[in-house]
Amino acid sequence: MSLSLRNFHPIKSLKRRLHPDDAEDFFKEFDIAPASGYFNIAPRIKLDVSESDGAYTVRAEIPGVDKEDIDVSIDGNRVTIAVESSEEKERKEAGEVICRERYFGQQYRSFTLAGEVDRDKASATYRHGVLKLALPKLAGKAGGSRLAIG
Repeated sequence: MSLSLRNFHPIKSLKRRLHPDDAEDFFKEFDIAPASGYFNIAPRIKLDVSESDGAYTVRAEIPGVDKEDIDVSIDGNRVTIAVESSEEKERKEAGEVICRERYFGQQYRSFTLAGEVDRDKASATYRHGVLKLALPKLAGKAGGSRLAIG
């Protein structure tokens, strides 16, 4: 009888098994969930950008934040949306705290438009979790600025 020995590398073995699309299935095998499944992680800022002859319109979904926590910057044709967010949840059973979770963080979304923006005529509003930017086009170049949210 012949015995064959092989080197076993647990990390390499795990890497071969894991594909990003299969991560959830991997954790199900062990009857556990990845850590991110236990926390309500703030979603990424979702954008809709449309263009007309004279302007760009941006709609950004940013639910659950105050407009004071949103910062919009314009630098030529580059627009950046930055959000400071926090969330606290507490679960009680029979009057006792069983679980208390907190999330504090920043989200950024930056994108480049085909043409430069006339920052002096640009405007922003935030209602019901949606930030709407009206960004008129500019023929010449402009420096950077911050946009007040109304």
